[in-house]
Amino acid sequence: MFRNFCYLMSSILLIFSFQAYANGDIAAGKSKSSVCAACHGIDGNGAEALPMQPRLAGQHAEYTEKQLREFKSGSRNNAIMAPMVAALSDEDISDIAVYYASLKGTTGTSSPEHVDAGEKLYRAGDANTGLAACMACHGPAGNGNPAALYPSIAGQFAEYTAIQLKAFKSETRANDANNVMRSVASKMTNDEIDAVADYIEGLH
Repeated sequence: MFRNFCYLMSSILLIFSFQAYANGDIAAGKSKSSVCAACHGIDGNGAEALPMQPRLAGQHAEYTEKQLREFKSGSRNNAIMAPMVAALSDEDISDIAVYYASLKGTTGTSSPEHVDAGEKLYRAGDANTGLAACMACHGPAGNGNPAALYPSIAGQFAEYTAIQLKAFKSETRANDANNVMRSVASKMTNDEIDAVADYIEGLH
């Protein structure tokens, strides 16, 4: 049921998308993203010392654009990102987004103690609690769906993913279309969040 809902939403968002994405300039984006490297790494793959900041390399430009625009508008609240994007134009945002999309993402590793539980949640969810499988929207390999603005999550830092899931659960992050992620995260325990986040970091 939830998988069918995700596919339906993908189609609707593709047809009725109100914003043109992924029309930026990669070379310009590289230059404009220099200030981003401190948290997101020179190659966009983040810094091991800052696993609470996301890897951006290989992320769909459409998704990155959406997040940057929402940091700027305040619909996604983040004290670090708000001042970083305040002066960015629409062109700057598009350029930065396509630059990061052009980079090759890396994959981390999963802790052995989380692999089984994390994989089960990612691939099957939990029928007892009505928890949908993560792969229903993010795909078996975690590649996401750019048309539906579902991000690529494979290889993402476990700490970052867990922080975002817990933010959706507490509704301190609420920029998910149609409440999809808040609905999913609300059904998860913190231990389940940590397990699936750790599994996702090693997913490829």
